[in-house]
Formats: sequence, C-alpha cells, structure tokens
Amino acid sequence: MKLLLLGATGRVGCEIARLAAQDGHQVNVLVRTPEKLPSDIKVRQVFRGDATVKEDIEQAIEGCDAVVSALGTDGGTVLTDAVPLLITAMQERSIKRLLTMGTAGILNSRTDPGLLRYQSSESKRKLTRAAREHHEAYLAIKESYLDWTIICPTYLPDGPPTGNYRTEKDYLPLEGMQISTGDTAEFAYKQLSSEEFLCSRVGIAY
Repeated sequence: MKLLLLGATGRVGCEIARLAAQDGHQVNVLVRTPEKLPSDIKVRQVFRGDATVKEDIEQAIEGCDAVVSALGTDGGTVLTDAVPLLITAMQERSIKRLLTMGTAGILNSRTDPGLLRYQSSESKRKLTRAAREHHEAYLAIKESYLDWTIICPTYLPDGPPTGNYRTEKDYLPLEGMQISTGDTAEFAYKQLSSEEFLCSRVGIAY
C-alpha cells in the first residue's frame, strides 16, 4: 500500500510511520522540518512542505492509496486549514481511506446526551480551543464521501505498545484515563486494514 502520512514528526505519527515502513508499505511523508524525522524510519519519500498549502498536499498525495493524518492543533488552525485541502485532494484522486488522530473531547458524552465530551460536565479541561478545532475537523470529515476513522485517545503519555487496551465506537471506554503513544499508534495502524470502525470515531484507553 502507498500511504501519505501527515504529522510524521509527532509522537504518534513517527510510530505509525515506523510500523508502516517495517511492514513494507511505501510511505510518503509531508513535513515542515524533515530533519526532525527519526533516522531509523525508512520512508519512500520525504516532502518538505506544509499541510495547509494546497500545492504541497497535492504533490505528496500523488499515487497514494490511503492517507493517515497525525496532525495536531499546534496552537493554531493547522488542523482546520489542512483538513478541507486534504479531503478535496483525496476526492479528486478517488482515494477513499482516511485515518486521522482526534481527541477524546470530540467523543459523545455519557453524562450529557446530545453533547460531546468537551462540551459536557465530563470534561475537566478549562480550555477548549484544541477540542473545538478537532470538532470542526471532524464535522468536515463526516460530511465527506471518504471511508474515514478518527482515533480519539484520552491523556497521552509517551510509552511503548502493550497491546492491552480498550476501544469503543463514538465513546471513551468507561473510566478510561490514559493511553500510551505506542498503543495509540499500533491501534491506529491496524485500522488501515480494518473496517470495524469505518465512518466513526473510536475512543481508546486502558
């Protein structure tokens, strides 16, 4: 499979890149600073560019079969600027599979039906800017014709994969408190060959 990976220099993105490359997939990465890409990750091609620039997305996505986005909110509007460009580029090339990283804040609330977690009493965070940006990206993806999955981890400390975690469609698993970067990346990577959570958000936690 030929993949475009965005956010490959991030904590989860670099682990997804490593897993895909180890399995023999041809991985294109689009990064602003290629020097930050770990030297042990052998990808097909590295494109220096910006995911918020239409021409950069179009160059990096050419010939790919699927897209994985591990972009974060980056304290600005990177996510909401990049997602519409990515959706358009995929639809123009008939690329269907999109896997993205989200946040547990955009999962459904158990305590306040009809609200998302970041909008409800479940959220302990006072600042909601990042969750709002993820929400806007989710709505754009949901309205597309893509085969999408949004992985929504809760508190995300660094750590290796254990293979022992819980997942739930559209909700955070009950009493889920955290999930390592390694397990998040491993689960996300597995979704490329799975239809279990097609066109849905999925919460992941221990």
